[in-house]
Amino acid sequence: MIDQALYGDDFIGWLEQPLATLDQASREQAQERQQQLTKPPGSLGELENIAVRLAAMQGRDQPALDRLAIAVFAADHGVAAEGVSAFPQAVTAQMIANFSTGGAAISVSAKALGAELRVYNLGTVEPLPELTGVEPRIIAPQSGNLAREAAMTAEQLEAALLVGREAVDTLAGEGRADLFIGGEMGIGNTTPAAALSAVLLGCSAAETVGPGTGLNNAGVLHKVKVVEQALALHQPHSDEPLELLRRLGGFELAALTGAYLHCAKLGVPALVDGYICSVAALLACRIQPGCEDWLFFAHSSAEPGYRLLAEALPSKPLLDLGFRLGEGSGAAVAVPLLRMACTLHNGMATFAEAAVSGSDR
Repeated sequence: MIDQALYGDDFIGWLEQPLATLDQASREQAQERQQQLTKPPGSLGELENIAVRLAAMQGRDQPALDRLAIAVFAADHGVAAEGVSAFPQAVTAQMIANFSTGGAAISVSAKALGAELRVYNLGTVEPLPELTGVEPRIIAPQSGNLAREAAMTAEQLEAALLVGREAVDTLAGEGRADLFIGGEMGIGNTTPAAALSAVLLGCSAAETVGPGTGLNNAGVLHKVKVVEQALALHQPHSDEPLELLRRLGGFELAALTGAYLHCAKLGVPALVDGYICSVAALLACRIQPGCEDWLFFAHSSAEPGYRLLAEALPSKPLLDLGFRLGEGSGAAVAVPLLRMACTLHNGMATFAEAAVSGSDR
């Protein structure tokens, strides 16, 4: 149960707000159309399922993904002090600047896809000036060191979740986007993801911890010990997903969780990136079951913990290209696949239109 005394009434009201419902009539119409297209039923495999799911999400039998919104949430992590990353914390702020100038993978991808991209800075150890395309939503310079204390206070968790809500409202609310993509940046953030995965999946730290940005074997073993220390510290508080996120998460993980929840509340399809984002999505589904109806999972992360995580996700990832970059980059690469599903669904002729004989079985 959520300890409502820790959070504001408006926040609790939003958190408990019911989710949007899928349009079953549009789903059935899209499914019927698939049966009438000039192909053997089911021959386009997962592309058929994508088109039908999008039809139910968008409330139209011929869905479209013309307008895309991408939000990247960035923050530093106190657990970086434990030496869990191959890169220094300064890289988080440097990458935010790189997003702003268009040099990052997600920046290039967003431009190629015609997507609106915004970056939300939730707090970095290295201060940043005002940057084009970057929304300063500073909660603290970094989260708490989850190996020694809770990653966030209740007030910080609430603020981070609401940044995710704000991003969805700004970029995709009131029909402004057909699809929302969340991305993340934060040196050390595979450590909270591994810790959260271990609790959510009932696994050991050794099963969920990976190299992240490129740790060697000794670095991975050290990271396992740090996660084990965090799990032991917070184990008595691991039953409630919101409290689990507060203790073992981070600002950008919480913002992603809030974004996925709000997408489901508004009825906006969301395409989930790799390991970090999938952990946030699974938390959103645990906080409010039914959220999974509004999620597509883009790609299988190369992080070891993802293999176990994928078994708990509500649907299979679309791609497996060995990605482990983050930023929303893998989700961006999956967009053309979803668009092709719509194009084929909408553009192919039916048997009647093409004067082609259909199946008699």
